[in-house]
Amino acid sequence: ARPAAARRAAPRGGALHTAKPASSAAGSYVERTNIRLGLPSKGRMSEDTMQLLADCQLNVKKPNPRQYLGNMSNMPQVEVWFQRATDVVRKMVTRDIDIGIVGYDMLEEIAGDQMSDLVVIHDELRFGACHLALAVPTFGDFAEVNSVDELKTMTWTEERPLRVITGYTSLAQRFFTAENGFPHAVILTADGALEAAPAMGTADMILDLVSTGTTLRENNLKQIEGGKLLMSEGCLVANRKAVAERPEVLAVAKEILERLEAHLRAQTQYEVTANIRATSKAECAQAIFDKTGHAGLQGPTINDVYTRGGEKYVAATVMVPSQELYPAIKELRAIGGSGIIVKPVTYIFDEEPLRWRKLLEELNIEAYSESDSD
Repeated sequence: ARPAAARRAAPRGGALHTAKPASSAAGSYVERTNIRLGLPSKGRMSEDTMQLLADCQLNVKKPNPRQYLGNMSNMPQVEVWFQRATDVVRKMVTRDIDIGIVGYDMLEEIAGDQMSDLVVIHDELRFGACHLALAVPTFGDFAEVNSVDELKTMTWTEERPLRVITGYTSLAQRFFTAENGFPHAVILTADGALEAAPAMGTADMILDLVSTGTTLRENNLKQIEGGKLLMSEGCLVANRKAVAERPEVLAVAKEILERLEAHLRAQTQYEVTANIRATSKAECAQAIFDKTGHAGLQGPTINDVYTRGGEKYVAATVMVPSQELYPAIKELRAIGGSGIIVKPVTYIFDEEPLRWRKLLEELNIEAYSESDSD
């Protein structure tokens, strides 16, 4: 998995225009005993989040579609709050929400210098994948501009600054600083239709999320080298103090993490069972180890097959990465396999998820017991 540190966020530095930061959590937290999970309330991010939770048997019930409060029957101790993604982040920072699912772009944009108040529990939920990138027109003064370095060499002045339009003003301000080679830049704000601004002459370039790049190309815009500020996708996040100081919140975080991890890992695997000609289970196991590259998670599971004619067969089951399915089928056939059955897998639970161990290390928790949350 790609570690969170691998994401390259915009350099921090002075800003030309000040965006309103998230309010400080200091002195604002009101002690409570309930556990709150914040989810995005609208859009594709909301739909994907709800689907992923449902796939993990964490169906969220919303008694009234006009309400912002829901619940999960499998985790009745948790209140589910539907909020705008920006507000999920803000309320995690101020500890009004304990755990949330949002895009990594929202974390960097809204939390900013208060990112240390949060902890990313799972950084690859496999939805909402995109990146935040700079894009310039393919025409006019920018026709030959293909990199950030070339952008810096253009003549910008206080009277005629570089105009960047974006919905990510905080990240833009961290990037377009004098220290980073942009002494004359103005950050303009907009909520939508950014791609039209350069053609209309209201901005020189845009900073926006990019998935496929199709919208950029259709509006005569291009990404430039060095202009990818960060990678983003859905993340499971928590308030650092909430999980560090409240065992019951940490227990909820652990269960959600384990459910997500087990399902996401299973999505990449198939369970493959083949009847293989062999005089013994040991002979079959050795053939799988020696002559195939797919021996399962720890090793193959092998059982006897009872045939009417007395032929010697055993049934071997292995886990196979989905992208390697057909090569694995050919390998099993080559060692005498037939009647091969392929099944999708719903969950693969490890003894302990690696991300859980990393979370405990991040929180400086040396030992954890399920009884701690009782």
